[in-house]
Amino acid sequence: MGRLSDLQTALYRAMEEQGLWPADSPWVRHVAETYPRDQFAPPRLWRWTGQDYEAVDRAVDPEGWGRLLYAGPYESTVTQVTDGLPTSSLSCESVVADMLDSLLLQPGHATLELGAATGRNARLLAAQAGPDRVVSVEYDPQLAATATANVEATGGGVEIRVGDGDLGAPAGGPYDRVISTYAVETVPWAWVEQTCPGGRIVSPWGRLGHVALRVAADGQSARGWIQGLAMFMPSRGRAVTLSWEQVCEGHPVAAEAPCALDLVLLHENANVLFGLRVIRPDLQVRTAATEHGRVAWVHDGRFSWARIEQNGQGAAVAQQGGPRRLADELTSGWREWQEAGAPEVYDFGLTRTPEAQYVWAHHSETGPRWGHRELTTTNGLAA
Repeated sequence: MGRLSDLQTALYRAMEEQGLWPADSPWVRHVAETYPRDQFAPPRLWRWTGQDYEAVDRAVDPEGWGRLLYAGPYESTVTQVTDGLPTSSLSCESVVADMLDSLLLQPGHATLELGAATGRNARLLAAQAGPDRVVSVEYDPQLAATATANVEATGGGVEIRVGDGDLGAPAGGPYDRVISTYAVETVPWAWVEQTCPGGRIVSPWGRLGHVALRVAADGQSARGWIQGLAMFMPSRGRAVTLSWEQVCEGHPVAAEAPCALDLVLLHENANVLFGLRVIRPDLQVRTAATEHGRVAWVHDGRFSWARIEQNGQGAAVAQQGGPRRLADELTSGWREWQEAGAPEVYDFGLTRTPEAQYVWAHHSETGPRWGHRELTTTNGLAA
């Protein structure tokens, strides 16, 4: 336990030295240190080898297990792998702290969490909101059972239900605060309906950032700013897109040509990547530094892909396959982002109404907008 304690201390020190404990919410650090990650971690964790996930068992490799759990402020810990893909995790400590800070949670607030996972986040919420003030919904019955056991072992006072988080938990509402631990493309209207006017919703959006929304006084809209960068798993039970490798395998190279993208900037500047995520939301982009320069992989999760490489100071070159030319689409999105004033992450916000959702920059009413679309309804209720 001494070694695990050293790893805990190192993580907390790194959080402090990097200014990651929220100054406006001192309770966050207190509860995070009171209920450390190892109290909620399963005996088997998962490590990415570069090709697949391998199991790391506490009983076999306690030091490796501990290092995965306390790898650093920006490192999440995979706690479940299904069919070769990660399906649950302990979020990285910096993002846990940032999202709890964004929630503006006060004692007595009725709180709804979507995605119980290991139960740690529910425990942290309950430590601030108070006993019997937190309801957590988990899609996976096995995870829900584990979360319940973990919460009970650390004090109880949280109700964990099995269900679809996108539907919320209407029987326990309305809620003062709603927080999701999985990423959504569209904020479910059920969350807005179940939040009190003036209440707050915090959720990862688009698997790249997280947003904090305030519900309007009439309950007919929710609006707020992007709070920071974060990568979260999508909701369980939703369609899973293909990987870049899978898309590429089914569609050979159809075009190769120079590309106007600056891959150094794309790789090193998170504001550019986030802006492209807003403007070209169906494109998935990842980048890497290589011995000779930079490379980017782009795909739409279905039929089309691009691989863009830039060596040294020379022009980038794109190979593309499938019916779409994604490098060209990414380049036009880049120009659109520049024409909008090159907004940074914190310049973006999101608005949700019963009928639509859109992302805006600089100002919710007068700034440029993207993704404005009518949302389908079922039985008269917005999806």
